[in-house]
Amino acid sequence: MDFIQIYTGLFLLVLGLVAGTVVERRHYHRIRKREMGFITLPAVSSRTIVDEHEVLRSQLALGSAVISVDYFKRFAASLKQLFGGEIHSYSTLLDRARREALLRMKENFADADLFINVRFETSTISSGNNSRIGSVEVLAFATAIWYRADSSHAIPTPLDR
Repeated sequence: MDFIQIYTGLFLLVLGLVAGTVVERRHYHRIRKREMGFITLPAVSSRTIVDEHEVLRSQLALGSAVISVDYFKRFAASLKQLFGGEIHSYSTLLDRARREALLRMKENFADADLFINVRFETSTISSGNNSRIGSVEVLAFATAIWYRADSSHAIPTPLDR
């Protein structure tokens, strides 16, 4: 009877690993595909505009994402906390959340010419009494800039260099 419980526990851990890996890979694939659509829309952390184009308007741009960690990664992270070191399962969680939030910001303001002063705010959402991370919310915010239509605004992108 004890072996059944052990095998059931191991089976559920392996199932969590496989399902979590598949979901994460699919999400990364969708992110890369959407990023290609916005590759020419610059988003920089600089606070100032260095070109000489006339700004038509500016507005606060926001994008947020909440990404949850799967059960296997939560289990692996709790083991890693015993021994110390970087918790890689949460690193991919934060990377996906940041990229998704930035993409959502760009999608919400797709007609902007430039995003300056890009910042990220991260908050964790606890999953119960043990205060382990269940989900992460990332808020991406920046100043969206629109140039006057009659000014030529050929902004150099990383691909032009």
